[in-house]
Amino acid sequence: MHFQIRTAFALGILVFTSHVTANDRRDSAQNTASETIVDTSHGDQWVDEYFRRETETISAAAFAEIKTLEDWEDRRQGYRDQLHEMLGLSPLPERTPLSPVVTGSATAEDVVVENIQFQSMPGVYVTGNLYRPAKQDGPLPAILYVCGHGKVKKDGISYGNKTYYQYHGGWFARNGYVCLTIDTIQLGEIEGIHHGTYREGAWWWNNRGYTPAGVEAWNGIRSLDYLQSRPEVDGERIGVTGRSGGGAYSWYIAALDERVKAAVPVAGITSLKNHVVDGCVEGHCDCMYMVNTYRWDYPMVAALIAPRPLLISNTDKDTIFPLDGVVDVYSKVRSIYKLYDQEKNIGLHITEGPHTDTQELRIHAFRWFNRHLRADNELIDKTATPLFDIQQLKVFDSLPSDERVTTIHETFVPKESSDTAGKRSKVTSQQRDQWMSSLKSKTFGGWPVVADSLNTKTIAEREVDEMKVAAIEYTSQSPYRLTMFAVTPKSSKEAKSVNVVVLDQQTWQRVAAGLAVHLPDTLPGVTPAPHQWKRLQDDSATIPTVYVAPRGVGLTEWTRDPVKRTHIRRRFMLLGQTAASMQIYDVMRTMQAMEALSPFENAELTLRGNGDAAHWSLLASLFNNRVTQLALTDLPLSNRDAPDLLNISRFTEMPEIASMAAGRVKKIELSGSNTGQWKREFSAFEQDDASVTFSEVPPN
Repeated sequence: MHFQIRTAFALGILVFTSHVTANDRRDSAQNTASETIVDTSHGDQWVDEYFRRETETISAAAFAEIKTLEDWEDRRQGYRDQLHEMLGLSPLPERTPLSPVVTGSATAEDVVVENIQFQSMPGVYVTGNLYRPAKQDGPLPAILYVCGHGKVKKDGISYGNKTYYQYHGGWFARNGYVCLTIDTIQLGEIEGIHHGTYREGAWWWNNRGYTPAGVEAWNGIRSLDYLQSRPEVDGERIGVTGRSGGGAYSWYIAALDERVKAAVPVAGITSLKNHVVDGCVEGHCDCMYMVNTYRWDYPMVAALIAPRPLLISNTDKDTIFPLDGVVDVYSKVRSIYKLYDQEKNIGLHITEGPHTDTQELRIHAFRWFNRHLRADNELIDKTATPLFDIQQLKVFDSLPSDERVTTIHETFVPKESSDTAGKRSKVTSQQRDQWMSSLKSKTFGGWPVVADSLNTKTIAEREVDEMKVAAIEYTSQSPYRLTMFAVTPKSSKEAKSVNVVVLDQQTWQRVAAGLAVHLPDTLPGVTPAPHQWKRLQDDSATIPTVYVAPRGVGLTEWTRDPVKRTHIRRRFMLLGQTAASMQIYDVMRTMQAMEALSPFENAELTLRGNGDAAHWSLLASLFNNRVTQLALTDLPLSNRDAPDLLNISRFTEMPEIASMAAGRVKKIELSGSNTGQWKREFSAFEQDDASVTFSEVPPN
């Protein structure tokens, strides 16, 4: 019997899991150990093409609905609210007392510098240097200078990047400004972390919706509070600037806080295309990026400064802020200034050079602030030079014991607050509805609004050993043309139930080796293993089985280079997705494709998976009513240990998700090494919607 395509009537969303035993894992480990070179060029080309298409879609949407000034102003506050959220600043933290302390001062030429510290929130110490003229007759305009990545460390002691960039503060003070130069958390006197996903493998930052850019933005906003508290400062004339990382934070601070009256971000922004398609993400740590929940291109950030004076400044040979992307941002933001009839307030300054703090960049920034904060168009006649030894600019003799800078990533964005110690209450339908709403908008908002045509096609089919085996192609999301593999009893007509096995890369190797025995042309490069085919045959002897490999697994596997894989995962976040969220989407699309295939169109589905695939299967089960059973092995107990999904830890945790599934399906079977913990979790829920069984060892 051939697999026949029939019309699909419902937008089904389905899930698959892997059916893996300890023997499977040993077999996979042996296969991996014997591998030498794996050709992933096909998968690499597809993921590159995918990123290009998604980036074009997002870029085309920027300002697409903005035709008039009224359109923009109607939406502007909503955009600003979204930016707050994407920086982890929604709700906005409490403005607790700054408790500022001046720990020392020094004078050089006509400049006084004060070493100051304050707390942007309790325990989050901001260290900085406040530069001011030695003599002044009244309040002066002020500049907040936010530092880039300039490491200054001696004998194991960090003096903060504020000392690297001190010549900016000195110039402003010598020219009639008060300037506060602040450390960042990565390279300050108290050394925090910017490199969670970039280098530390902290993918749970995406789960939490955390980015260090949010902390830097908050520290900048509280720095404005501090400047306005100083009698030397005219609080109505404050500007912000910085370069590289400091340029990025300058964008965020000015976009969120209208107390900034003029801004000069230097080498701190470029287009989404540059980051994702051209690979600039590989040169940037996490502090550059918001968690892109609402799928913005970066002109959206810049436009929130309009119509206030904004100078976009960059060099022409900057490899991590390329010229074409900088010009693209300028051109699009200029259209918003044009709506205000304030094109005189936006400027583009490009000078020759690489990614470095050139004198030409400084001079134009100084003139911009002079013009817009002091109505001064005189020529610059003083250069920016360092005035102090780094030891003179150090704030702390010893670091405070109550500091939270080094651990702020753990607490800055609050996580879901349910008790994980067995005190949960039974989940209500209202709670499930709220969680589902949040999942759709905050976690899976990057799924296609309009699905591509599945275009399902059987590309290979054989009858052997009283079994049928078939390879079936379908489009999940362009350009991803995936292949599911069906193994069914020869006598099967219309299946009442189907096992849908979701494969991770480890399980794929075992399954593909068995399928290659009879479908070698469909699985090029896979060595056939008859004993693996026998296992697949036994598994499908009574109930048909469909094997599903989402994108990045099997035939679409991308590079195994760990650094390149890291930046592929980071690119997904820049698109408002994660690799896992799109793999869950692929599982759902596979189930939709099955609805048009005989003999599966009316079957109930059991999703099976192990580890990461168990996680994909659980989440996918929430979106399709044909899933009646789940068989999950080694399902992660917490979001932190699971594949990353944007923002999910802000509103729910793995036990709640499992409880949601239990309210939808007839049966859940949990097995593996953490089964005892899962049993306690379900007991705490008093869950009685589904039959939940537990096994210490995976089912055969």
